[in-house]
Order: sequence, then C-alpha cells, then structure tokens
Amino acid sequence: MTSLLELLPALWRGTLITIEITLLASVTALILSIAAGLARMSSIRVLRWITVGYVELFRGTSLLVQLFWLYFAFPMLFDIRMSAMTAAVLALGLNYGAYGSEIVRSSLQAVPGGQTEAAVALNMTRFQRLCRIIGPQALRIALPSLGNLQIELLKGTSLVSLITLAELTYQGMMLRSFDMSRTTLILTAVLIMYYLIAQLLVLGIRLLERRLAVGGN
Repeated sequence: MTSLLELLPALWRGTLITIEITLLASVTALILSIAAGLARMSSIRVLRWITVGYVELFRGTSLLVQLFWLYFAFPMLFDIRMSAMTAAVLALGLNYGAYGSEIVRSSLQAVPGGQTEAAVALNMTRFQRLCRIIGPQALRIALPSLGNLQIELLKGTSLVSLITLAELTYQGMMLRSFDMSRTTLILTAVLIMYYLIAQLLVLGIRLLERRLAVGGN
C-alpha cells in the first residue's frame, strides 16, 4: 500500500493531462464529425470531394504517424511551431473526426425519409429541418457509436507520450524507469486509471442516452 501511495501523485498528474487531452480532442472530433458528415451529403460536388479526401486520408493512415507529422514535420514545412498539447489534440481530433463523420452521415441517412417530407410540407427551411426534426433523431441513433468512438479516443491518448507529453502512460513509464522492480504495480495502476476514466465516459454517455430517450417520447 505504501508503494502505491508513493506512485499516486505522479499518476494523478498524468491522469489530469489525459483527461484534458480527451476532452479537448473529443470536442474537436465532434465538431469535425458533424461538419464532415454534413459535407458528405452536400449537393456541392467539390465540397464532397474535399471531405472524402479528408476522411480517407485520416482513416487510411496511422494515428501515430499523423501525430509525428503534426509535431515534427508540420513546423519544418510551414515554419509554424505548436506545443505538444496542440499537436496531440489536433491529431486525435482530426483522426477520430474522420471516423465520426461516417457515423454522423449514416445516422442522418437512417432517419426515415417521411420525416423530411413532413418537414418540407410544413414549409421548414433546410436549417430548421436539420435542427428540429432530422438532427435530434439522428443524434439518438449516433450516440452509442459516438460513445464507443470516444472510448477509443481515450485509449489513443496513450500515443501522445511519444511526443513527450506527460500524460498517464508517460508518467507510468517514467516511474518504471526509476524502479523496474515495481513494473507490475505501476502498469497495473495505469491500467486501472484508464479503466476508471473510461467508465466515467460510459456513464456520461448512458445518462445522455436516457435523457434523449425520455425527450424523444
């Protein structure tokens, strides 16, 4: 118990950074998911092509390479410096936003066509149809999949330790390098911390699902 208590301050600092990255990247990914998902259904061909290019690029390449490119190559190419936190949030947001856009697009398409026809009959504008009729129904359909994607994003934050961002995995590996004899204890503690954060995310998603289900009845 004494050994575990000695580890907790460093692991807690790493956990706070992991939570910060997860929240910022989740917001970025959600915004990109909605924007790209809607763009994929746009009547403007060029916009659809650009969106398809973005989605296929970030789904078809490694998240780790994307992270390294943003942190190491991007500043050299454009002479724009960014912090490790900014690179981490951008890489995670862009990558998971690409996956999320497909969830948004498929959820919008899953809403029965009669809903759109009824909204048109009520003389609603496209924006009003999206916000009042189609969007809320699509959100209820998409939420479980988006929740799973958020858990995947949380696990993806462990990669940012490779650009020296002192999140949970980084702190665990630093502690291990100082005392190899406690490797099992340290890595078990890291696993538990990730599990607890994931369970909090799952709880939040379930509460939101129940709230939307009640609102939709």
